[in-house]
Amino acid sequence: MMGRDSSFRATPSDGAVAAGRAVAAREGAPGKSLPRNAMTCDVEDYFQVQAFAGHIARDSWDRQTSRVERNTDRVLELFASHGVRATFFTLGWVAERHKGLIRRIVEGGHELASHGLEHRPVFSQTPDEFRADVRRTKHLLEDIGGAPVAGYRAASFSITRNTFWAFDVLADEGYRYSSSIYPVRHDLYGIPDAPRVAFRPTARALVEVPMSTLAIFGRNLPCSGGGYFRLLPYSVSRWAFRQVNRRDNQPAIFYFHPWEIDPDQPRQHQAPLKSRFRHYLNLDRMEARLGRLLRDFAWDRMDRIYLDGSKPL
Repeated sequence: MMGRDSSFRATPSDGAVAAGRAVAAREGAPGKSLPRNAMTCDVEDYFQVQAFAGHIARDSWDRQTSRVERNTDRVLELFASHGVRATFFTLGWVAERHKGLIRRIVEGGHELASHGLEHRPVFSQTPDEFRADVRRTKHLLEDIGGAPVAGYRAASFSITRNTFWAFDVLADEGYRYSSSIYPVRHDLYGIPDAPRVAFRPTARALVEVPMSTLAIFGRNLPCSGGGYFRLLPYSVSRWAFRQVNRRDNQPAIFYFHPWEIDPDQPRQHQAPLKSRFRHYLNLDRMEARLGRLLRDFAWDRMDRIYLDGSKPL
């Protein structure tokens, strides 16, 4: 399936086609199978988000009160209680400081993937800087976790039209897929006319798995999680996922961060009102909503859905 902009020259990946036919164990009408969906968690601490980048200096991160380990452990407990295996896109910065957490992610049967070293947007790096970043992060995660790292997600979905060179770098460095494009209009990210299903962005074998959207009246509406999941009533998100599964016959991609289940995190009062609204909205409701989502749909790791059909690595 092509995006509306033919300049992408993208082709659907074999994994996307197979994923669209994968059998769901939990959702749907009798006799009709639905795709398994991809559950993903971007492992970063509350002070590392892009919305606070201008107000919390990167060189102060080690002086902040870290909550990423306790929050991610809670996420692991939640997944285990629902029998869900997921993909954890993890910062190299976090991995260096919380090695036990990385090992627990792998021991829990989850996929360990890269979120870059220090949450730097791709468009803020040169190709050489980006190469050094993704190379170091991959080696760090593999050395600590003892598992191969195939996937990458850019900070703030920051692969844009001007940074498609990043896909060749990722392929050079041994990554097999990326999940770094959100096909929507947004003030911080997005390529609204990018393909809505997994595609090959270059001639290389690497697959880009864009975040899920719902096509309505010629526009792509976001439905992959994050702040949208906290903003909208749960029933709206559930309906959108069902549309992606039933109408599009595609897996839905869900993402969230460990800090989103932590309403007691330190508040950043110096940040702009819009940033604070986006970050803190309905944190106290997130864990309960996430539990409902885990019950209502079938979930799996990204690599098992998008690489080599529905087979794990």
